[in-house]
Amino acid sequence: MSSSTKDKILKQIAENPIILYMKGVPSAPECGFSAKAVAILNTSKVPYTYVDVLRAPFIRDKLPTVSKWPTFPQLFVNGELIGGCDIIETLDKDGVLLSLLQSALPKSAEPQAAVISHSEVDALIVQAYPDAIVHIVGEGCNLEIAVISDQFADLSLIKQHQGVMAALNEPLASGRLHAVTLKTYTQAQWQAQQSAANPGLLQIQV
Repeated sequence: MSSSTKDKILKQIAENPIILYMKGVPSAPECGFSAKAVAILNTSKVPYTYVDVLRAPFIRDKLPTVSKWPTFPQLFVNGELIGGCDIIETLDKDGVLLSLLQSALPKSAEPQAAVISHSEVDALIVQAYPDAIVHIVGEGCNLEIAVISDQFADLSLIKQHQGVMAALNEPLASGRLHAVTLKTYTQAQWQAQQSAANPGLLQIQV
């Protein structure tokens, strides 16, 4: 066997998760066994690659040496020879073929959780702190949150933050919220902070 032909066959098998070596093409098989194999594969609705060995005689001649299988069609899944028409038919009747084919499909990306909205964050915090006023800045799943509540009175800063983060546990755990910059205040602390940030104008009587 020429190394170039063997390499070509091995490359086809490696690069195609499901590949059928057959006589003819799926729309016009040129032997009864290939027709039966195609009919079963088409019923599965799983996409596959095919090679028409009648139009590639060098592969028709050499593939049996590579696969150690003398006849056609030949089905490969994930680089492994499954077999010919009889085995394909048996696996299909036993209910095994579909899961075997599906295992070769690329795994879909995990669906991304919808990003949480500001109103949802507000509602979760107010549910835990009914008197809270919530200010939220930022977009997507990275937010800066300020929570003003008199329920924070007599609590350490760590306890205040732990309480708010507990209220946001579900979106944090699900990935809908990734990062939070959190500030907590009592009403008096918030008013003092706002006064310091916005001292107003000093009016001088002249």
